[in-house]
Amino acid sequence: MRPLGLGDLLTGIPALRALAAAFPHHRKILAAPPLLEPLARLIGAIDDFIATAPLAPLAPVLYGADVAVDLHGRGPESHRVLLAASPRRLIAFENTAIARSLGQPPWIAEEHEVDRWCRLLMGNGISADPHDLYLPTPPLNTYAMGATLLHQGAKSAARRWPVERWIGVARAEQERGRRVIVTGDAHEYDRCMAIARGAGIPPEDLFAGRTDLAQLAGIVASAARVVSGDTGVAHLATAFRVPSVLLFGPTDPAHWGPRIDRHLHRVIWYGQRGDPHGEEIDPSLDRITVHDVLEQLAMLP
Repeated sequence: MRPLGLGDLLTGIPALRALAAAFPHHRKILAAPPLLEPLARLIGAIDDFIATAPLAPLAPVLYGADVAVDLHGRGPESHRVLLAASPRRLIAFENTAIARSLGQPPWIAEEHEVDRWCRLLMGNGISADPHDLYLPTPPLNTYAMGATLLHQGAKSAARRWPVERWIGVARAEQERGRRVIVTGDAHEYDRCMAIARGAGIPPEDLFAGRTDLAQLAGIVASAARVVSGDTGVAHLATAFRVPSVLLFGPTDPAHWGPRIDRHLHRVIWYGQRGDPHGEEIDPSLDRITVHDVLEQLAMLP
């Protein structure tokens, strides 16, 4: 069970593949939000996908599993969701409120998200490789090839870099002779349009609200470089080995930054943690300047 967002799914790739290798004769089913199904199937570690929501009761077809794996969190709520489905075995972090979890690996807050889930499995005798993060290349978007992709969005205001700075990066990239494309979801259309108008980006290079997740993956995989905040697109750049510049604010990149190929990915962070769900831009993110981003872009391979 991994009923979270895109970045959560992608940081869970090594754990999902480790489970597939450890249980080769079992039917492997991933319970996650329906939006993630196309990318989940690219991982190559599951046989079936069942749509679910965080902490919602599981579908009846999932009841009575031989093994239930909690890739949601430390519990107890998520542990209870899985135990309500009567699995024969539970793999989950220890939580003193859940008797069946006692003796399982402890939760460690100061840990990279990829390493966390690998450690959970290794504590249950299952070998897991935290470097196993690549995805096979999806159908490419030829229009995006060679472009600089700016993914300006994030779920919370705390992780959204200001529009005028995105405009500054877009203009500078265009002055370097690079085509710039802007991505985002339908809720971010106004922000993306403001960036496009401010930087003189033509409408055909604005992809906000025009793609599903599979199409977005194809655009990221096709781009020459990515500039993104701390969001799922940053993890897509890692999975497809696309050079990136990543802007971190309230969240420590030691927990959510690139786990592999660090020569391909440049992280900007001023070292101050905050509330990733805050309603105002995080002060650490707000310190990042256009010059900072352009300097790191110039260092990409």
